[in-house]
Amino acid sequence: MRRALKIEETIVKIFLWASVILVFACLFAILFDILKQGLPYVTWEFLTAYPEDMGREGGIFPAIVGTIYVVAVSIIVAAPIGILSATYLTEYSRDNAVVRAIRFATDTLAGVPSIIFGLFGLAFFVIFCGLGWSVLSGGLTLAIMVLPTIVRTTEEAIKSVPRAYREGSMALGATKWQTVYKVVLPSAMPGIVTGIVLSIGRSVGETAAVLFTVGGSLFIPHSIFEPANMLSLHLYKLVSEGISFEMGYATASVLIIMILIINITANYLMRRLTAKRLGSGNA
Repeated sequence: MRRALKIEETIVKIFLWASVILVFACLFAILFDILKQGLPYVTWEFLTAYPEDMGREGGIFPAIVGTIYVVAVSIIVAAPIGILSATYLTEYSRDNAVVRAIRFATDTLAGVPSIIFGLFGLAFFVIFCGLGWSVLSGGLTLAIMVLPTIVRTTEEAIKSVPRAYREGSMALGATKWQTVYKVVLPSAMPGIVTGIVLSIGRSVGETAAVLFTVGGSLFIPHSIFEPANMLSLHLYKLVSEGISFEMGYATASVLIIMILIINITANYLMRRLTAKRLGSGNA
């Protein structure tokens, strides 16, 4: 009996290791193929120049700036709403029909295909609200798309805060809001920051949600009401329209490097903030 269990455990470990190796192999193959063909074209001129001949020549500087603008708008809008919503759901609400409906809506929103967000952004922000193809339209569309991620990660981060922290704060005479603001949220900050940074990473690589909203301009926008371009959208146009596969691979390489930096930053911030919180707790 014990021998059979040991064999079964060995087989399970083999399958687990095989799955891990397969995931790493797929990731490595994708990164190696794209970076091998794209990095030779990534130069300082490519990063700082304007595109020429519809992207066949020149660089991607307007797309980089446009990406930063659109993602900044989305996070500025989504982060406060997501954090406040999660705080209400975890700290102030009770388990009733309304709260269950809100959580169901959040989960449903997280499963909606990104192209649907793009069509909604076109119909509502671009046409109905009269914002046109602009940084604001694209940013608001992305904000709705990443909102469930921020809400869920913030909820889990707040739930991970020990109940003793709340009880100790209340016992010292703090109000409910003071406890949430000065004790719970700072303790949950590592998870909250990680969720926001991961949302930034998803926004940077998104294409379908901004396809109908930002406009795809080849110039740098001077306000949030002007059209812009994004790296993912620029890549899509280069490849789908057969403009230049070389420039497409180069743009994809820059995009991959940006997303890798964002994910590494998220992990670093998570460890740093967690270590700081544990250090303060020990002190």
